[in-house]
Amino acid sequence: MPQPVQSQHLFPSRVEIDLAALGNNVRCIKRLVGDVGIMAVVKANAYGHGAPQIARAALENGADMLAVANLAEAAQLREAGIHAPVLTLSLVPPRQIQLALDLDARVTVFDYDLAAQYLSALGDDRGKLRIHLKIDTGMHRLGLLPDAALALARTLRAAPAVELEGVYTHFAAADEDAAYTAVQLATFRRALDVMRADGFRPRFIHAANSPALLDCQASYFNLVRPGVLLYGLRPMPDSPNMGAFQPVMRWKTQVAQVKNLPPGSRIGYGHAYTTRRETTLAVLPVGYADGLRRTPQTWRYVLLHGERAPLVGRVSMEKIIVDISRIPDVKIGDEVVLLGGQGEQMISADDIAVWLGSNNYEVVCTIAPRVPRAYLSLNR
Repeated sequence: MPQPVQSQHLFPSRVEIDLAALGNNVRCIKRLVGDVGIMAVVKANAYGHGAPQIARAALENGADMLAVANLAEAAQLREAGIHAPVLTLSLVPPRQIQLALDLDARVTVFDYDLAAQYLSALGDDRGKLRIHLKIDTGMHRLGLLPDAALALARTLRAAPAVELEGVYTHFAAADEDAAYTAVQLATFRRALDVMRADGFRPRFIHAANSPALLDCQASYFNLVRPGVLLYGLRPMPDSPNMGAFQPVMRWKTQVAQVKNLPPGSRIGYGHAYTTRRETTLAVLPVGYADGLRRTPQTWRYVLLHGERAPLVGRVSMEKIIVDISRIPDVKIGDEVVLLGGQGEQMISADDIAVWLGSNNYEVVCTIAPRVPRAYLSLNR
């Protein structure tokens, strides 16, 4: 009878996650914020890096709390044996509120009617659900308008089943509009002043995301919420204080075939590329099913033998083709880097974001879960 195998070891490409780099980044944030607490944002499977593994490394290196998008992500952390405080940043449906209490997950409240449904579902005999009230100071996504915050806070204070543990807001353009961020911050401070005048003293007040953490110390309060910065990615093109941060993710595959073709050879689906001269090509076993976008724009290069090899033709579901005419001695099985460094060359998430017309968040978040993640400590 054949022995069982771990399927991830059979996959032709993988994403390497450098946990030492992650730890370094958390420590860099800690040096920037001093005594201020750190809520590490690990939503969306830690931006594609793997939430349980990233959460553990962040907590081991100085993070105090975790933030996720929803209760499913909170439950994943609890199932992995992580007991640190976790805040859900988005909707928790009222039918799930008892489970939130059982999981000891903090819940964001951003709407009066939703809060009323939570209180109705909780009753008064299930212990304390910890709530963070989100105030919309100008992003106009989830959040309660500032003038309504005090009334809802009073309602929560009167309910025996909840504790108003935190108050927060989120910046719309801290990466590109300092003036608007200052307006949001002033709006938030006014709302806090009104609540304090009514006797509210929430344990946690937080506003700073990654760009504000780097460029707006006034937004720290007593807790910051780094996201993309944890992963060594720039939150803005000219990010200050980035010198010590290190990228955490590297994506690589291998050469599946090498072939020489004459001029006039038409390549791939739709014959989207035609060779103009004798050309050497390498076929790589990776494509849009793995998160390497097909349209409207895709990767321009990969790294092979420390050189840039341009993509030619269309991206297939699990294959791409690159021109290696200027790279000698390529053979089946050679390492190919899609994201990260090889030799003296580097393809960063910022580079890819420019190629795609997107941002570095999307680059790392959309690498498909089917691509195995390997957790390493390369920088120790």
